Amino acid sequence: MGTTRSEIEEARDWQGNLLDCSRCEQREGLTEGRCHLGHACVHDRYARRIDRFFRWNPDLAKSYLEHPYFETRAVAAKHVELFYLPRLVADPDETVRQSVAQRLPVRSKPFEILRHDPHRDVRVRVAERLEPRDLATMIGDTDYFVRQIVARRLPPGLLVKMIHDPDPEVRKVVAQRIAPEWLPTLAADTEMPVRLAAVRRMDNKQLRQFVKDPDWRLRYEVAGRLELADLEPLRADPEPAVRELVAQRLNRPRGEGVWPEAC
Repeated sequence: MGTTRSEIEEARDWQGNLLDCSRCEQREGLTEGRCHLGHACVHDRYARRIDRFFRWNPDLAKSYLEHPYFETRAVAAKHVELFYLPRLVADPDETVRQSVAQRLPVRSKPFEILRHDPHRDVRVRVAERLEPRDLATMIGDTDYFVRQIVARRLPPGLLVKMIHDPDPEVRKVVAQRIAPEWLPTLAADTEMPVRLAAVRRMDNKQLRQFVKDPDWRLRYEVAGRLELADLEPLRADPEPAVRELVAQRLNRPRGEGVWPEAC
């Protein structure tokens, strides 16, 4: 079962103990309106309540960078002055390092260290923040999702370095952005989603190369995009769906109809 409302409302620390304001080092803040049990508390187990505490008391965040609870350190890292962040680059918890990666100057040496962080979520944050021209060093990242982000942000001229990426989802992103002259290469990919992504960006001259492709799904896409004058070779296609699409296009007045994409 999920967490109940009473459990959420119950103020406990990260070890499951009920919170007692009378024993808190920040108890004076309670009377000053700088904290509120179950709403804004540095010792609460819920990150939102910790974050609210530091938003109310940003000057106190630096005092909790070595707190034993990773959420407290991670939230504190969002509020401290930037010069405190380098000490957290080697924090044992990836959530903390993610917070650091979100804020460090991208040209700093500590940020450079995080490019090679062992946890993919940290490297994801790095890939999202780096200048596109600096992403080339992450083309060979070990994680496919990091490489997807790189493929989405890398300058198009550098995408040729990723056309043989081992993951088809990465190659699909490449096909959606790479310069047109590389589309035939990706249209010959072993995976259909990659091939279709490439074909959907081709001009008519490039499309003519694929009227006899062995896969009917690709021919169907070609049949829906070729200029009418070039559809003749597909009239006798062995696949009924392709022949039907060709017939519909040839018999319909120019400019009418939106043709469904191949699956």
